[in-house]
Amino acid sequence: MSGNESRLQAIYQITNRESAAMEKAGTLSEIWASDVFNLAKMEDSLSKNAFKAIKKTVQTGEALDSSNADIVAAAMKEWAVSKGAKFYSHIFYPLTHATAEKHDGFIITNSDGNAITEFTGSLLIKGEPDGSSFPNGSIRMTNAARGYTAWDPTSPVYIQETEIGATLMIPSVFMSWTGEALDKKIPLLRSNDAMNKAGSRVLSLMGETDIAPLNSSCGAEQEYFLVDSNFANSRPDLLLTGRTLFGAPSAKGQEFDDHYFGAIPARVQLYMQDIEDQLYKLGIPAKTSHNEVAPGQFEIAPYFEAANVAADHQQQLMTTLKATAKKHGFICLLHEKPFAGINGSGKHVNWSVGNATQGNLLDPGQTPHDNLNFLLFCGAVIRGVHKFGPLLRSVIASAGNDHRLGANEAPPAILSVYLGEQLEKVYEDIKEGKLTPSKAGGEMDLGLSQILNFERDPGDRNRTSPFAFTGNRFEFRAVGSAQSVSGPLVAMNTMLADSLNWIADKLEGALSGGTDKTVAVIEVLKQLIEENGNVVFGGDGYSSEWHEKAVSERGLKNIPTTADALPALQEESVKELFSSTGVLSPIELESRYEVYAEQYILAIEVEAKLVVDMATTMIYPAATRYLSELTMTNSGLNEMGIEMDNSIAMTVATEASAMMTEVANLKEAMAKEDFADTDEHTQYFANTILGLMVAVRTHADTLETVVADELWPLPKYHEMLFIK
Repeated sequence: MSGNESRLQAIYQITNRESAAMEKAGTLSEIWASDVFNLAKMEDSLSKNAFKAIKKTVQTGEALDSSNADIVAAAMKEWAVSKGAKFYSHIFYPLTHATAEKHDGFIITNSDGNAITEFTGSLLIKGEPDGSSFPNGSIRMTNAARGYTAWDPTSPVYIQETEIGATLMIPSVFMSWTGEALDKKIPLLRSNDAMNKAGSRVLSLMGETDIAPLNSSCGAEQEYFLVDSNFANSRPDLLLTGRTLFGAPSAKGQEFDDHYFGAIPARVQLYMQDIEDQLYKLGIPAKTSHNEVAPGQFEIAPYFEAANVAADHQQQLMTTLKATAKKHGFICLLHEKPFAGINGSGKHVNWSVGNATQGNLLDPGQTPHDNLNFLLFCGAVIRGVHKFGPLLRSVIASAGNDHRLGANEAPPAILSVYLGEQLEKVYEDIKEGKLTPSKAGGEMDLGLSQILNFERDPGDRNRTSPFAFTGNRFEFRAVGSAQSVSGPLVAMNTMLADSLNWIADKLEGALSGGTDKTVAVIEVLKQLIEENGNVVFGGDGYSSEWHEKAVSERGLKNIPTTADALPALQEESVKELFSSTGVLSPIELESRYEVYAEQYILAIEVEAKLVVDMATTMIYPAATRYLSELTMTNSGLNEMGIEMDNSIAMTVATEASAMMTEVANLKEAMAKEDFADTDEHTQYFANTILGLMVAVRTHADTLETVVADELWPLPKYHEMLFIK
């Protein structure tokens, strides 16, 4: 079967496909967290003393002694076995943005040769995968491979169900034998601890006496594309890289704005309902699902949770999206830019900080002027983004996200903070040494009796801002759809801890000198805004005027590529930030630079190899076959005295030849191996290899528009995006 015959067969199979059958899952109350061994289930199965101990561990992070660990492990095993599980697995999150699992059986044999089940506290607490086989930035070498996983009691264990069985999954941290963090969870836990200590200092200075542990919260809006598996399986680029390396634009894209929040196709609706049922069983609060802006693009957003649990749930969500797509005959694409010319996918991370006693510390309440705690914590965020903007850019850096940032579909690669008109004026007044009354948003009255009036928000939203205040939280809009949320959360928590410590130091100095508390707060905030207010911007982040002024007048950095962004991890200020807060040691930070740089290079290297392969073995043969047919047809007609226009044949010949010339240039460039250091290597791929790939694609995409449709081997954009 030729490439095009396979493509046409795929269209036939898709348009005649039956939707996957779904079992009725039950009501929300029946299925919610049914596959999670949460505190409610622990209370039913543990002794009072054991439950009291594990509850304290879950809620405060206090260590669990070994005797109680044995009791908890036994109860976990009994619950898991009752759910059909024969295996358990420590699930952890290495520096790959993906999850890792090592499955072990509950089974052991006794002296009689009989099989019994056993699961002890020591097995629950510790596992041992190979530390050198995961990305580690030279922390672990092949001959020094030992690594450990360790149970994280603050994130609940759960059952992972498949068609052939169930496994007890134990959220865990992952470290080297020498104690360095090899994962994304350990730094997240450390960053939250650092933020808690710094935030508690500030609250104590503000006169608060009952201060519960502070925690950051996260709600991540996940965007994704669905492509029928018949199409995706005919595209090596989609299968191996997650994006189309070739493809001419569809005649219709997103210009009609008719897909956003449009009616969800029935087959996609079944998929979404299946996803939601699975997530509810895992205790993941999926809140919203809808069509996104681009055709074939969708979004799912959960409710807010504690950051550590939310990060674990986000990984489960991505795994569930991809696995369930196969059941419904789709491929779920989490790449930030699967299709050129239409919107890519992000993962807006909504982030806040609070506790059980003071509540959400980024909620201004009725009047921001009266809420000094809010003004201090919000000011700490502003200072953090200003001082560590390049760090925030580095933690969202990837080969995929580079295609999206700054493309008038996502925030620019300049880190700024949007506060909204009302809150921005509050800080401007503080800077000027005056305060004026806040203004409410006012009532929304449409003049229609059947539509109830409601209070509008005091500030508008700004979709062009990478870091926007949205009423009671900040939304980090620049995070990529395929990325773990842990990296951004670590950076935000840590920069906040640093700024809160700065504020605490300033307040301590002022208060010890007898300054009134309110006056001291205003003085501290005045200095903070004078030094860091340049990062606040409420205008159009897409405008060329802002890009120019941000750099030339405000001193902000425009960091367009991952190659430009990753060196921020080696800056002395960033090293000091992580070292002083205890979040990452210099060795751990250096390892992340090496790992992420290598991942960037490898991602582009795979794409470049595929460009060469697909251009040579799929596109060029289709073009030459069409050219041969045109030549024979035109020659025959000319012999009959019918003069033919040879312009199409000339275009095919010219573009095919030019494409293969660029293929040769790309192959030659890929052969380069002598690089002075990692930075030179990443810059070469960013500034040379990517450009040569685009040159090949330009000619290939032109060929797609002139080669006969019946000969084109690859599923086209209009097919993949619109046939569901």
